[in-house]
Amino acid sequence: MNRCLTSLAIGASLALAGTAQAQSEASTTSTTTTTVLPAPAPGTQAGVRSFPKEALRGTLTVKLPPHVEMDDRVTRLTPGARILDESNRNLRSASLVNRELTVNYLMDRQGQITQVWILSEAEKKERRRTLGVERNFSFESQQGAAQPATLPATR
Repeated sequence: MNRCLTSLAIGASLALAGTAQAQSEASTTSTTTTTVLPAPAPGTQAGVRSFPKEALRGTLTVKLPPHVEMDDRVTRLTPGARILDESNRNLRSASLVNRELTVNYLMDRQGQITQVWILSEAEKKERRRTLGVERNFSFESQQGAAQPATLPATR
């Protein structure tokens, strides 16, 4: 029985000695590494991401995940949908509930959204195709403030 405990103790002490030696070697030798980022593509502004050609522009409002409203159409996010913010960080759809966002997005063949990019101000200026809503009618509430009707004075 003591043989098992002895071999475990020896193995643990060797492992600790190896990590201590690696740490001391790392502290004595210092190397500096620099990362060179690729230059932006010609014709693009710095800070503007490049999107796929088939990406569409729209207004996204997350209602109850995975259900979203895209340009007044109710649709869904696919189970593996990715939502990326302006810095290309992954976001959860639950953190965006009831926020109206201008986005570029990709859809699959079933009409579900697979990828969403939340746009910065510079990216919003770029023109892109949309599946926006076109209506051949308008409501009075969309025309501006309604003027109160005045009734003629009666005696």
